[in-house]
Amino acid sequence: MKKLLIQLDSDDQASVFDQVVAYDAGVDHVISLSGVRREDVTPLVHGAMFTRGGDKLKNTAIFIGGSDVTRGEELLAETMHTFFGPVRVSVMHDSNGCNTTAAAMVKKIAGAVEVRGEKVAVLGGSGPVGARAAVLLAGEGAEVLLFSRQMERAEATCLRIAQVFDEVARPCAAPAGRELAAALSGVQVVVAAGKAGVQLLAREDWSRLAALAVMADVNAVPPAGIEGVEMMDDGKERDGKTCFGPIAIGNLKMRIHRRCIRELFSRNDLVLGVKEIYRLAGDVGAD
Repeated sequence: MKKLLIQLDSDDQASVFDQVVAYDAGVDHVISLSGVRREDVTPLVHGAMFTRGGDKLKNTAIFIGGSDVTRGEELLAETMHTFFGPVRVSVMHDSNGCNTTAAAMVKKIAGAVEVRGEKVAVLGGSGPVGARAAVLLAGEGAEVLLFSRQMERAEATCLRIAQVFDEVARPCAAPAGRELAAALSGVQVVVAAGKAGVQLLAREDWSRLAALAVMADVNAVPPAGIEGVEMMDDGKERDGKTCFGPIAIGNLKMRIHRRCIRELFSRNDLVLGVKEIYRLAGDVGAD
């Protein structure tokens, strides 16, 4: 029986990236559906639920993607609402790569430094990757400071983190330049997850932070989110700080993505969100 992955994508054109990764992970066929709205979900999920039975259900799985993370979360919620009893298939949500990217970044950080009990700053924390990195870092026992340019957005993100993920992050408004450096005093880890091509932290500012040990930046579009962190940095030491750049994080993200797709077909009742994806990331090696 063939392994079928049903791709529910909220964009007008379904992600080719997600399809290629699925095939590289060993899926036999991707049923790719684009422009999926919440009201479309139930009949599509019924098609996955009622065509195979018993142990054969594990050979069908659902991947929810697209560039809009909020819409992806709506599709996931409707998918879960459609299931009943044991009649279900495994599901993975990774709109815009938010969950796998955050998992890769935090795994890199946690492998370089013990974050439990330490202060960690997430710049661009109200974005999808930043918010999920905050969730995972809080889950590792860090004291998370979530920075956003607008305090209201930071507060709203931290409230949602508490309500949805049962984790705690402290909202912070992100000042510019030297003021931001002052706000980062005593922080051991800095994560940059802001918009592509936007510098969030200058080298002359972070180089003076005595407590800072690790920096991670997922911005692959110049200029870097953290000035001085290079794309290929994979534990590279710069001015006494261990650095992880977007290519090194991205390479691990790809391995985590493939690992999760393979795991979907191990049973029919998995739901892979950010915490579950991070858990599976612990089993990822080179492939």
